[in-house]
Amino acid sequence: MVDETYLVRALENNEFDIFRDEYFNLHPYDRAQFYFKLNPELRVKIYEYLSPEEMGEIIENIDADDEDYEPLFAEMNAQYAADTLSRMYTDDAVDVLNELTKDQAASYLTIMDQESAKEIKNLLHYEEYTAGSIMTTEFISIPEHSTVRSAMAILRNKAPDAETIYYTFVINEDRKLVGVVSLRDLITSEEDRLIKEIMSDRVVSVSVSEDQENAARMMKDYDFLALPVVDFQQHLLGIITVDDIIDVLDEEASDDYSKLAGVSDMDSRDRTPLRAAKKRLPWLIALLFLGMLTANLIGSFEDTLEQVAILAVFIPLIAGMAGNTGTQALAVAVRSIATGDIKDESKMKLIMREAGTGLITGTVCGILVTGIVYFWQGSFFLGLLVGFSIFASLIVATLAGSLVPLIMHRFNIDPAVASGPFITTINDIISILIYFGIATTFMGYLT
Repeated sequence: MVDETYLVRALENNEFDIFRDEYFNLHPYDRAQFYFKLNPELRVKIYEYLSPEEMGEIIENIDADDEDYEPLFAEMNAQYAADTLSRMYTDDAVDVLNELTKDQAASYLTIMDQESAKEIKNLLHYEEYTAGSIMTTEFISIPEHSTVRSAMAILRNKAPDAETIYYTFVINEDRKLVGVVSLRDLITSEEDRLIKEIMSDRVVSVSVSEDQENAARMMKDYDFLALPVVDFQQHLLGIITVDDIIDVLDEEASDDYSKLAGVSDMDSRDRTPLRAAKKRLPWLIALLFLGMLTANLIGSFEDTLEQVAILAVFIPLIAGMAGNTGTQALAVAVRSIATGDIKDESKMKLIMREAGTGLITGTVCGILVTGIVYFWQGSFFLGLLVGFSIFASLIVATLAGSLVPLIMHRFNIDPAVASGPFITTINDIISILIYFGIATTFMGYLT
């Protein structure tokens, strides 16, 4: 393991050869992390020590937030930055350019070599979060009438620039995708055999306009290392590799989690309280008004509370239990939708299962609370009131937690926006209505 302090000292002392020898002993990911953690003054020295191709590999391995790329490229000489982008895999270069200002991106595209700029521009016009926006054009394709010998020659020639060589995609004369052949098949087949004879024509592909989350689900389901991307006429446009899918899964999981928490964006680090507050305030203000509705609802049962003040003690218990149960059901439903487990024929099955879960948990918690309140307050009817309110609230909360995301999904709205705080507040209102409605109806038994 290379001592990072030793590397820093070599940079500070301008020991060019020592730094390069030790730096390239690191794993590519560790090189990227070392570079990213350096202060700007020392990073500028790295640009003198490394070629654009070497810097491109570092940028590809950086696990940075979106807003971190702009200052990094601002430190570089413009031509060096453009050359670095042109040496990166096209899909990675596009990811970086999408996070820079439009002026920066246009400047780099203007001064980089025309061939690289053309490939990058071809990907930049695809809509964000689609298969086209994350695919790479560095792949290997071979004609279906090629022999294994000629295919291996193509592979040897193009492999250095390809992102993956484990799958080779087969195209016809019109450049339409017709098959796929694995590296193993090429190695084990006789050299004179035609590719058409050994390829698999059962090719799973994804449309260039398909949502990236659906593409990720396909790769997970089929255990692919690469997924071909085609247009509506089945022309092969590019491939999506497993490393990009891992990034998509991480991005989608973070997005869903942030929405479940009632935060609009958690992809980037909030370096100032003002930025963090700006992201959280919209949901909090909306929930504030819902909370005022809850307070007003309790106020409408003022006469009931005046006659039986002890009822106020159990408001947090009933509302909290309903909110927690609804959030649990919401998490199950959102996960089922996100993973693709939920199909049209199983939606009712999910609802019935959650209803059954609510019935069981409501019965157990209701009986338990009835006994506790009876022994605590000495009033069997008060215990029965609180217990039955929890029983009914848990059933309704569980159904609400599962139904709301399903309805939103039906109308093509991201179900994750039915966030935990939102469901909790809605269930607070429902549970209080149930609790005080029953209490008001049977007031004579309480007084």
